[in-house]
Amino acid sequence: METLKCRIISRGQAKGEALVSSHPISFLGGLDPLTGLVIDSKHELNGKNIKDKILIIPGGKGSTVGSYVIFQMAKSKTAPKAIVCLKAEPIIATGAIMAEIPMVDQIDGDIMSLVSSGMEIEVDAEKGEIKIL
Repeated sequence: METLKCRIISRGQAKGEALVSSHPISFLGGLDPLTGLVIDSKHELNGKNIKDKILIIPGGKGSTVGSYVIFQMAKSKTAPKAIVCLKAEPIIATGAIMAEIPMVDQIDGDIMSLVSSGMEIEVDAEKGEIKIL
């Protein structure tokens, strides 16, 4: 088991299956908030579902309305369990905080080379740690 230090954006803890993308994601228009399915045909996660996953992305893109989409996904129970960004930006950070989804960034290590989709990880956004299980 490897532990990486990180910065806390939105407090909480989650454990689950990682879903990793090397491309930023748009929560407005890139995802179906009612299902959690990635619907952006040009995105590498197209056809994958972020529901109940630990979403690992470089960051977000798109409209500020994306914050409300994240909040709606949490209410609809289609949101990820946690979000790990290489560098958080206001859209996703605000959405994660509003939706009470654990979120971290500024990882002390190359998480993109250490974790691949399907691996089990734990995000502790109370201690500022990511554990690769």
